[in-house]
Amino acid sequence: MKQSRQAGSLMLLVAAVIWGSAFVAQSLGMDHVQPFTFQAVRSLLGALALLPVILLFDWRRKKKRGAAARQPLWPLVKGGLLCGAVLFVAINLQQFGLVDNTAGKAGFLTALYILIVPVYGLFLGHRPGALLWVSVVIAAVGLYLLSVTEAFTISRGDVLLILCAFAFALQIMLVDHFVGRVNGMKLCTAQFLVCGLLSLLAMFMFEQPSARGILGAAGPLLYAGVLSSGVAYTLQILAQRTTPPAIASLLMSLEAVFAVITGMLVLGEVPSLREVLGSLLMFAAILLAQRGGQPQPAPEAPAA
Repeated sequence: MKQSRQAGSLMLLVAAVIWGSAFVAQSLGMDHVQPFTFQAVRSLLGALALLPVILLFDWRRKKKRGAAARQPLWPLVKGGLLCGAVLFVAINLQQFGLVDNTAGKAGFLTALYILIVPVYGLFLGHRPGALLWVSVVIAAVGLYLLSVTEAFTISRGDVLLILCAFAFALQIMLVDHFVGRVNGMKLCTAQFLVCGLLSLLAMFMFEQPSARGILGAAGPLLYAGVLSSGVAYTLQILAQRTTPPAIASLLMSLEAVFAVITGMLVLGEVPSLREVLGSLLMFAAILLAQRGGQPQPAPEAPAA
């Protein structure tokens, strides 16, 4: 059991690295394509990448247990539509927010969803502990240092990323609601498909996509679609079979740290002292929130 938990923790750490570095892929991709185009292709690639995994799992399950009763389709359709629609809002707000922000800063602002989820839970009757409220205050100070300039202004990109965190928090709660009723991997595929189709519609309505641009962004698109959406999510599913939720959510929240590291290594981003202090405070708030024992549903790959 100890070895399986260690393996699960390692898989979640790899997933966090992939999700964090996906912010860099998203930034690089916009050198060639516009935001809706990037997310449309990335989401559809994510759904496509998960299909063979689903077929493999279904085949193994069938071989082990024999023919099983078919599950009702409507809960999966309903979950896919709702989760996919909210994911469409979240990842496109994130993509537009990245236009004016560094990958590292975007990672930390997106990670606010870890603190917002339990606040949403208050409306469902959940009572988070005192440590959570301390975490929220610390995160608010960190957010101020990250986003508000000395002239007391906040950029458009920061606002979009903060709104994106609220949308991701809602998406996490929707996934938590449906994942006990349907197959988690199929739900993920359905939501990527819905998100991709909605982004595709927005792409044709508001942008001028070109095959040349999409081919130019092939590397970032494949990374964000196949690795971030497909591989990392599969690692999360496998790991959470043996990893306690508190440890799992803590490891996944490290994506914010890896977003900063990869942004510095790949894009040459150098955060200011104010941004470093803000990031440290937000990371401390994330760690403290985990210790506070908040109910933490399994997050989907927000950056990703």
